[in-house]
Amino acid sequence: MWSPTEEEKYGVVICSFRGAVPQGLVLELGETVQILEKCEGWYRGVSIKKPNVKGIFPANYIHLKKAIVSNRGQYETVVPLEDSVVTEVTATLQEWAVLWKQLYVKHKVDLFYKLRHVMNELIDLRRQLLSGHLTQDQVREVKRHLTVRLDWGNEHLGLDLVPRKDFEVVDSDQISVSDLYKMHLSSRHSVQQSTSQVDTIRQRHGEACRMPVPHHFFLSLKSFTYNTIGEDTDVFFSLYDVREGKQISERFMVRLNKNGGPRNPEKIDRMCALFTDLSSKDMKRDLYIVAHVIRIGRMLLNDSKKGPPHLHYRRPYGCAVLSIMDVLQSISEIKEEKDFVLKVYTCNNENEWCQIHENIIRKSSTKYTAPSSNYGLIISLQLLRGDMEQVRRENPMIFNRGVSVTRKLGFPDVIMPGDIRNDLYLTLEKGDFERGGKSVQKNIEVTMYVLYADGEILKDCISLGSGEPSRSAYHSFVLYHNNSPRWGEIIKLPIPIDRFRGSHLRFEFRHCSTKDKGEKKLFGFAFTPLMRDDGTTLSDDIHELYVYKCDENSTFNNHALYLGLPCCKEDYNGCPNIPSSLIFQRSTKETFSVSTQLSSTKLTQNVDLLALLKWKAYPDRVMDILGRLRHVSGEEIVKFLQDILDTLFVVLDDNTEKYGLLVFQSLVFIINLLRDSKYFHFRPVMDTYIQKHFAGALAYKELIRCLKWYMDRSAELVRQDHIQEAMRALEYLFKFIVQSRILYSRATCGMEEEQFRTSIQELFQSIRFVLSLDSRSSETLIFTQAALLNSFPAIFDELLQMFTVQEVAEFVRGTLGSMPSTVHIGQSMDVVKLQSIARTVDSRLFSFSESRRILLPVVLHHIHLHLRQQKELLICSGILSSIFSIIKTSSLEGDVVEEVEMMVESLLDVLLQTLLTIMSKSQSQEAVRGQRCPQCTAEITGEYVSCLLSLLRQMSDTHFQHLLDNFQSKDELKEFLLKIFCVFRNLMKMSVFPRDWMVMRLLTSNIIVTTVQYLSSALHKNFTETDFDFKVWNSYFSLAVLFINQPSLQLENATPAKRKKILDKYGDMRVMMAYELFSMWQNLGEHKIHFIPGMIGPFLGVTLVPQPEVRNIMIPIFHDMMDWEQRKNGNFKQVEAELIDKLDSLVSEGKGDENYRELFSLLLLEKIEQETWRETGISFVTSVTRLMERLLDYRDCMKGDETENKKIGCTVNLMNFYKSEINKEEMYIRYIHKLCDMHLQAENYTEAAFTLLLYCELLQWEDRPLREFLHYPSQSEWQRKEGLCRKIIHYFNKGKSWEFGIPLCRELAIQYENLYDYQSLSWIRKMEATYYDNIMEQQRLEPEFFRVGFYGRKFPFFLRNKEYVCRGHDYERLEAFQQRMLSEFPQAIAMQHPNHPDDSILQCDAQYLQIYAVTPIPDNIDVLQMDRVPDRIKSFYRVNNIRKFRYDRPFHKGPKDKENEFKSLWIERTTLTLTHSLPGISRWFEVERRELVEVSPLENAIQVVENKNQELRTLISQYQHKQMHGNINLLSMCLNGVIDAAVNGGIARYQEAFFDKDYITKHPADAEKITQLKELMQEQVHVLGVGLAVHEKFVHPEMRPLHKKLIDQFQMMRSSLYHELPGLDKLSPACSGTSTPRGNVLVSHGPMSPESIKLLHRHSPLNMLGSVRHSSSSLSSHTSSETGNLVILTDSSVGETAEDMYHMQASPSTSSLSSTHSAPSQMINSAPSSARGSPSLPDKYRHSRELMMLLPTHRDRPSSAMYPTAIMENGQPPNFQRALIQQMIGPCKPCSDPNLSLAEKAVPAAPSSWSLDSGTREALPFLSAHVGSILAPPVPPRSLPHGHYALHFDAFHHQLSDAPPALPARTLRKSPLHPIPASPTSPQSGLDGSNSTLSGSASSGVSSLSESNFGHSSEPPPRTDTMDSVPSQAWNTDEDLETPYLPVRYSLSEPDVLETLKSQPCRSHSAPSGVIPQDTMDPPALPPKPYHSRLPNMENEEGMIIEDDDKHRPLHRKVSQPVSGGKEEQARVAWEHGISEQ
Repeated sequence: MWSPTEEEKYGVVICSFRGAVPQGLVLELGETVQILEKCEGWYRGVSIKKPNVKGIFPANYIHLKKAIVSNRGQYETVVPLEDSVVTEVTATLQEWAVLWKQLYVKHKVDLFYKLRHVMNELIDLRRQLLSGHLTQDQVREVKRHLTVRLDWGNEHLGLDLVPRKDFEVVDSDQISVSDLYKMHLSSRHSVQQSTSQVDTIRQRHGEACRMPVPHHFFLSLKSFTYNTIGEDTDVFFSLYDVREGKQISERFMVRLNKNGGPRNPEKIDRMCALFTDLSSKDMKRDLYIVAHVIRIGRMLLNDSKKGPPHLHYRRPYGCAVLSIMDVLQSISEIKEEKDFVLKVYTCNNENEWCQIHENIIRKSSTKYTAPSSNYGLIISLQLLRGDMEQVRRENPMIFNRGVSVTRKLGFPDVIMPGDIRNDLYLTLEKGDFERGGKSVQKNIEVTMYVLYADGEILKDCISLGSGEPSRSAYHSFVLYHNNSPRWGEIIKLPIPIDRFRGSHLRFEFRHCSTKDKGEKKLFGFAFTPLMRDDGTTLSDDIHELYVYKCDENSTFNNHALYLGLPCCKEDYNGCPNIPSSLIFQRSTKETFSVSTQLSSTKLTQNVDLLALLKWKAYPDRVMDILGRLRHVSGEEIVKFLQDILDTLFVVLDDNTEKYGLLVFQSLVFIINLLRDSKYFHFRPVMDTYIQKHFAGALAYKELIRCLKWYMDRSAELVRQDHIQEAMRALEYLFKFIVQSRILYSRATCGMEEEQFRTSIQELFQSIRFVLSLDSRSSETLIFTQAALLNSFPAIFDELLQMFTVQEVAEFVRGTLGSMPSTVHIGQSMDVVKLQSIARTVDSRLFSFSESRRILLPVVLHHIHLHLRQQKELLICSGILSSIFSIIKTSSLEGDVVEEVEMMVESLLDVLLQTLLTIMSKSQSQEAVRGQRCPQCTAEITGEYVSCLLSLLRQMSDTHFQHLLDNFQSKDELKEFLLKIFCVFRNLMKMSVFPRDWMVMRLLTSNIIVTTVQYLSSALHKNFTETDFDFKVWNSYFSLAVLFINQPSLQLENATPAKRKKILDKYGDMRVMMAYELFSMWQNLGEHKIHFIPGMIGPFLGVTLVPQPEVRNIMIPIFHDMMDWEQRKNGNFKQVEAELIDKLDSLVSEGKGDENYRELFSLLLLEKIEQETWRETGISFVTSVTRLMERLLDYRDCMKGDETENKKIGCTVNLMNFYKSEINKEEMYIRYIHKLCDMHLQAENYTEAAFTLLLYCELLQWEDRPLREFLHYPSQSEWQRKEGLCRKIIHYFNKGKSWEFGIPLCRELAIQYENLYDYQSLSWIRKMEATYYDNIMEQQRLEPEFFRVGFYGRKFPFFLRNKEYVCRGHDYERLEAFQQRMLSEFPQAIAMQHPNHPDDSILQCDAQYLQIYAVTPIPDNIDVLQMDRVPDRIKSFYRVNNIRKFRYDRPFHKGPKDKENEFKSLWIERTTLTLTHSLPGISRWFEVERRELVEVSPLENAIQVVENKNQELRTLISQYQHKQMHGNINLLSMCLNGVIDAAVNGGIARYQEAFFDKDYITKHPADAEKITQLKELMQEQVHVLGVGLAVHEKFVHPEMRPLHKKLIDQFQMMRSSLYHELPGLDKLSPACSGTSTPRGNVLVSHGPMSPESIKLLHRHSPLNMLGSVRHSSSSLSSHTSSETGNLVILTDSSVGETAEDMYHMQASPSTSSLSSTHSAPSQMINSAPSSARGSPSLPDKYRHSRELMMLLPTHRDRPSSAMYPTAIMENGQPPNFQRALIQQMIGPCKPCSDPNLSLAEKAVPAAPSSWSLDSGTREALPFLSAHVGSILAPPVPPRSLPHGHYALHFDAFHHQLSDAPPALPARTLRKSPLHPIPASPTSPQSGLDGSNSTLSGSASSGVSSLSESNFGHSSEPPPRTDTMDSVPSQAWNTDEDLETPYLPVRYSLSEPDVLETLKSQPCRSHSAPSGVIPQDTMDPPALPPKPYHSRLPNMENEEGMIIEDDDKHRPLHRKVSQPVSGGKEEQARVAWEHGISEQ
């Protein structure tokens, strides 16, 4: 049966429980549980972590803890009964554990390890605290360590600061806000300090005399390694002050044996001393540690003859020093010992031994000798701080080592009352002795004894140094041969106090002979008593003692014999009549000096003090004795404090009249002496004396009288020192007065009570009198008043012993009231006055509510005055916070309504004013960042804020009611409300409290929300109807909005534990304020219209707070606003505009979310439903909702680490929305600029230009002024448009889209021309010219285009289920693009087929990407069909302004013929149309429309054959024209590929498929196409014939066998075609060796011009579909696959099996070779690179996502790839091919435009793999060396008229040894007016027209050679300003001509490849290096063509073009050197000029 638990309420889980039983509660180790019920070994309860889930768990898994249960029953709360610090540590560690792991993830390794260390320390300290075995002190210490670590960790982890008092967390409800503020300050302070001391709240008004902290040096001698002495040594350490030249401490003595170890084995590792009691002043002195080394042994160290070995002398050896100044820094910073080595120097002259340390310090190196090695004394030092008790407590280890406490000579700074000491320090100074008839000087040793009065020698009264026991006799060290020794050795005489009187010292002098016997001979003595006859001790001075002669036989048994003699000169003067017949004769020439210093708390050396204590002996001298007390030193007075005070009061009683004033003055002197920090600790002695020993029952009368007399005279006297002294002593004087009165009262049973009261009242009148004096004239009076005010608060406690609280309070009120107000007195007085008030408030008196009622008004009055004048703000704030602290404490016990009322009346307004002033100052200070005055610091703001909050928190309903009722007028109320709202707003804006002061911030918010609730009713009542005041309401709304948006209230960001804590304590204050705000809005009524549109933005900000309740409350306000504006204006345009504007900025700041969008729409649509204007309302809400969708997408893109592409797409989407849907021009323009910046960042310069063009088009060429906007200054519209145009032109230039820039140049030119601005006009025209040059000269890469489908609901809104075409980056291939897209959308899945996805994919919660390459279909076909337009120009139109793209997919229709697949192989061609043409404002645009067409197998075959012919023709032409020198491999491979493929199947397959009778009968409509195919095949044979002829000419001897094989195969091919095509029987043998006249060759073989090609192509209807790039599927005769599979034909499948062809890489660029795994087949002429059109691939490659992507056939793939190269028997490629593979010589794939020869088409394209692959880098030099010199034979012409099929094979009849024939010219391009000048870079050949050349990029190793159009004159000189006018290769009709072929080399670094057709020479003009887009919709007009007309084609009967008569005149080629940088430099200068003009 479950029963409720009684005791077992709280426990900790000690073993994890998985909850594997019904109702089981899952528990983790360390969790805490609250237990509700129990049953047979099981408990039922909840985990504290999840208090809502109840369950059962085993009892033995729980460790029970004691706990306090409150509210027993269903809702009981349980608090563990343990130390609050332990609880805090537990909670904190749990919180840190989570964050600690995150640190590791975020790579904050340093903090991770530090925190781990601190957490371990916390666990350890917590364990100690829980053990319960600690003393109270230890508990305090452990708690201190815990809190320091907790605060450190919280700060470093960015958690909240915890306010503490005495290590315990404070409850903010129990203390005032001011105290809470101070606790925060001190907690932060202790965190920052992290020192050993955690300050509690600093005592602002504490005593100025804080106890100084003593310092101590711990010194330990580790070893004395300088061991050449070989004798025992004594080492003496002491502290020495260089400036004063004296030792300041006792000596620490260490006795070492001859090995350097301690003589006493017990001392090992214990040779240490503590030099104590050094003050801060001492630490600033130039102190040294000095070590004197005295050896004990023979007289001379290295002379064994001197002296007998058994006699040992103390002899000086050496000295070492260490400067404390030098090491102080290093030992202060560390907490442990630090080692130092002290070199021991020896003295050169023993006579100077007493000064050796000074000489070493001064570095007088002649006087000492440095040691031979560097080591010496090794010591360690440590600096300790604090009094001895504390040091003992903190460093027990030091004291366990038996440390020797080594004191200062003299007293420390602070003498403690219980410190009893009686030490006499004696210094053996010097002696002067006679030689005594000896030839050498003596070796003198002094022996000293202390003898008592009875003559016995006192035992153990002589100490040579701490660390060794005292002894009975002292022997000085001996100086060798020195009659005037200087010792300077200090000896301490710790003589017992009772033996001091009557004792004396005796010094015996002996000569130590070094003769054989070596005895010591006594020759004299001296003595001195320790006390004088008058009872004073031997004075601190040098005493020169008389030396008396004696010898060994003399006896000292009867000391009285010599004690009667004078010991020194003073003594002698005292007793002149000494008999001369005594035993001891004084040696008049000999003297001996000692000096003494007494440090005794019991003996005095002062005569005056003794006289006072024995005053009765000198009754006539009492006045004098009292007067002389002032001159006695403080040490002496405090030593005899009780005796002196007793004496004084006895004297006072003896004769009050006579001695009263003097005793009073003496008393004042002593009291003030105790105020000195040195004697401050004697105050308790004084207090004890007053309480227990004072007996002057009558003294009070005299003391009051004297005090009053002093005060009354203060107005008259000029010198007031004695009055000030008395004022300072006020506290103790009152203590004496009160105690005296109490004693009197006891003795007399309360007599004379009335007189006493009267006298005190009169005294207070005098005090008031002093304070009310005007002190401005007299400075001394100011000091008197200050002294009085300082002491005054100290007397309250004394008065309370005699008077009631009210009486004392009245006294005090009168006194404080008598002070003049601020206006009249100086600043210093102000401070004193306020300090006095502060101490009054801090006094016990103020804690009584009775006294507070009396005192508060006067205190508040003074503070009010100061605050009004903004003076002494810091002190005032201190006083106020003390008052609030007291009132808060009192309010917990009693009623404080009245006091709070007083404070509200007096302070509230002035506090607000002060705060506003301080805040405005600190804001301006921050703006200026100047010297911040202390009153503007954050601290003072914090102080006053906490005071204001304290006051508001104490105010109740009644207080608020009174406050509001007391305003005289509405204006006053308005002013008050504005002030308080303003202060509150500043509190939230300025963040007065640091971010981590969460407790403080939440309390502040709570107070604000409570106050606002009180004030809002007043606002509503007074300022709504007729008295509506916009300012106050606006202030209120702003405050509410700021409040709700406060970061500290956004609970969503807090941890669950913290959120729960806050909600439990305060609730969600945002909701409270939102309700308040909403009700106030409703109260406004018709005045709401004043806040539209002003409050829309702020309210929108509030609704965006992620708190559902706040949103529900606030969103309907927008409906209200719309309604009110609709009523007023008939529409809500303002609301609409403002909402949209603000929404943008707020969402971009990170506010708002998907839920908000839905809620916004839902709530408003629901409200709008009922309105008459619902339609406009609904459309508005819908568009705002849609805008929000886009804004949220945009924000997510920008905020995340999204790629550039996503961001750009998002921005375009949002920008278009602003333009098209909601027509917000300003927002639209903002986003234009954001988009432009993104493009620039991504270096998409063309797109950036097009984007800016959008803004440019909004502007007109007008002079309308425009305001400042974004980064544009205020300027005219014309200027802005001009600036934009220039920028756009600049960007177009950077993006190499010069054709787009040219129309803008023209537009600017027209403007400049209209304005006659010829300078700018000239500049822009030069720019335009430069652009034309650039078009012709600079290399541009043709980009790839990719179609991307984004399917699935997980994509952002703007991409979801849409397809786009993207313009790839330079060099970007399909694989790279695919990789980029997948990295942009890491969650996306790549689709493996090109088919359109079905609904399941479109609607699923995932991301699917479908990517394949597409081919552009240019709009501008005209320019592409113009035969004379250079390819550089055409290249641009092929890939720009493209809106349509094509993608081909092969498939089988009908039954598939196993024998011949071509019969059924169809092509599915998809055409995509975009919304905008590319390039445009984005790199990608959405597909608007898609169309599907199917291409029949026959049409496909035509395209394939045609493309291959075109390719062959181009290649042969290049060899024919000798543009490709030497290396014939390319041609070999190409021919081999076609001929061999033909033999093995090749075009024979087409024959079988389409020339078959069955086919022809079944497809009668295809007759024309079949004819066309036949014609193409014949042409192929014809071209191959010419190719073989050229091949024969250049083939290498080693390759002859190949050539032979080719010829044989060609014959077979021809014969196989012979059966099919009857026209072939006329064929002459191509290689029969028979000669044909050269003329024939010329006539019969023209180059393949585009015109001739066009003739053939016009039959094919499909041609025009893809008139630029044919991307026909390649077909292979080796592979056959299933229907629907893509079949691949390769030109040369060298070394690869048929299936390997599937994984060749894509190589879309015209002249680039792929260097990845695509083998030679691709390099040379491979078919479709990669699996690009292949829907299904062999299993072998199915694993690869990239390969499986469905890639369409690409435009750059060779169109015809039918003829695979021969494979050798072993499957290896032939040698020459292998060689070629290694060389990787230029590709000869044509562009896919069948209308163009390769040369025209060879626009440099991106050589993707060349530049990336390391293998290719090695190949490059080889390539550039060979390719430049390849020559090309001519290609047969195809310029027959339509339908003419006769083929000419005369070319094969010429001799192979002849030079290759030249190609005939095309149509002449000539001007009827002026001949076109020839290009100086080309020879004037007899052939006019452009020649096909092979073009490629430098990096692909194929250099482009160019020919210009030739004319008939050679006027212009060679032009030298073209950027890349590299010489073209001249070719001649005759090989025997003398014109040499100069080798052409291209540097690998040259970026630009030569153009194929150069434009007319023209001077290059400077133009800006950067220019800016035109409307993306219409392409720019073509640049103007050169002026020319065409001559009609004159054809001879053979259909060949007739040529000009001077066609054979060869010219020598002129080479023009490229000028480096010329044009670009000019362009740059001009651009800068253009800018500066602007």
